[in-house]
Amino acid sequence: MRDKVATLIDLTKCVGCRACQVACKEWNGLEGQTTSNRGTYENPPSLSPETWTKIDFIESSGEEGVDWTFLKQQCLHCTDAACAEVCPTKALRTHPLGFVSLEEDRCNGCGYCAEFCPFGIPQMKITSLLAGTAVASKCTFCQDRLTSGMEPICSKSCPAGAISFGLRNDMVLKGEERVAALKESRDDGAKINLYGANLLGGLGMMYVLPDEPGAFGLPSDPSGSYSLAAAWQGLLQPLGGILIGVGAVTAGINWIIARRMANQAVAARAEAGKGADRD
Repeated sequence: MRDKVATLIDLTKCVGCRACQVACKEWNGLEGQTTSNRGTYENPPSLSPETWTKIDFIESSGEEGVDWTFLKQQCLHCTDAACAEVCPTKALRTHPLGFVSLEEDRCNGCGYCAEFCPFGIPQMKITSLLAGTAVASKCTFCQDRLTSGMEPICSKSCPAGAISFGLRNDMVLKGEERVAALKESRDDGAKINLYGANLLGGLGMMYVLPDEPGAFGLPSDPSGSYSLAAAWQGLLQPLGGILIGVGAVTAGINWIIARRMANQAVAARAEAGKGADRD
């Protein structure tokens, strides 16, 4: 079995060119979305079934004026993945290579993955508006490329070298070395950190962040989502199935009783009619 792989995304190197975003759409055959001309936030405004990776523009003010940082937003491929834990059909599973795979043909559209993900990544793609059916959609870490021995299209297309790909242990080491070097060379290096090395069993997509995770909308401790997902899968979801079964049995019993009462009423009316004829 091959070792786990991961990517390291260095926000101090990202120039916001969106090459990864465009390459992701092209490789996965995702359609473009109509956006409005309201600045950099609208290209597109959020992840969707047609946008699996997106560059967020984060504006901040400093001594030298306005500064921009660019966050690559996509599935972070948790080792302890809440989405995979709650998926009742195993459409979402943690692959031995370290990514969370997605098989759309197994998805029943329950939406549990979207509810439990601490990063708000999975999006539901409507397959039939009339029937109210949908399937989950998200970054798959280019599972077709990885299982064929190739690297993800986002890291391959990055012109600035902000996205590195390799064995996970190597990416953790590279991230730690980069953080140490930045802390030493920058006056504002106190808040620089490596995000995801140990979170949720280790993320498959880690960040070198120039500020605290909250500045980028990332939870400092997302572990609660996995604990809740494990409780749901181990207790609440089976209990829900039992309750549904009880409800079905109850409905069946009610139908039998109602049917019997209706038959008795019909028989009573028929008997009453015979008595009237005899009179």
